[in-house]
Amino acid sequence: TNQANKLEVVMAPMPGKVLELLVEESTAVKEGEPILILEAMKMQNHIYSPTTAKISELRVKEGQTVKTGEILATFQ
Repeated sequence: TNQANKLEVVMAPMPGKVLELLVEESTAVKEGEPILILEAMKMQNHIYSPTTAKISELRVKEGQTVKTGEILATFQ
């Protein structure tokens, strides 16, 4: 992309089901803060913010199944 500021995203590290969203859109988060819980192979995996920023978009809903590499959230 040729945007002036790089869009930060967090992607699913594995396929699984979104169990719980821990934040909402426009929430300010710190780097390393958990943003959602992804269930994969009967294990609950916390997905953490890669950056200190505001969440611009949550691209998944609770109960949604995701594939590896799917974008879960974007940050501004």
